[in-house]
Amino acid sequence: MENERWIIKSEISNQSPAANQKSGKQAGFSLLELMIAMFILIILISVALPTYQRSIQHARETVLQENLWQIRRSIDQYAADKGKLPQSLEDLVEAKYLREVPIDPITDKAEWKEMQGEDINSSEGDQALKDVKSLAEGEDSNGKSYEEY
Repeated sequence: MENERWIIKSEISNQSPAANQKSGKQAGFSLLELMIAMFILIILISVALPTYQRSIQHARETVLQENLWQIRRSIDQYAADKGKLPQSLEDLVEAKYLREVPIDPITDKAEWKEMQGEDINSSEGDQALKDVKSLAEGEDSNGKSYEEY
């Protein structure tokens, strides 16, 4: 019986180094597996990046529309309160109708095209700020020019 136990133990010990050698070869990734993983990663990035860029552009267009709406609302409020249109955007800031001149998110500058026109509230027909447009060139995602906002 002891001989039988000794034979079984020796057979088990003989098998384990061979099993360890096989598992040792399979412990890492092969070059082919790494190449496939990189290829899948490149495909995922090529799909996600344009979607991310479109969402950023859409957010900028939305902020541009909101900034223009706020400026135009401030011009109207200034005219209603003061009985005349402001001369510039700085007048709106000085009178605290705006905290600061908003930034155009497309150009990343606080510069706007100030549309001057006749002040109908003034008895002398002075020129004043009637509207504000973006100085950004190009079109939005719907094909509308930024200058038309």
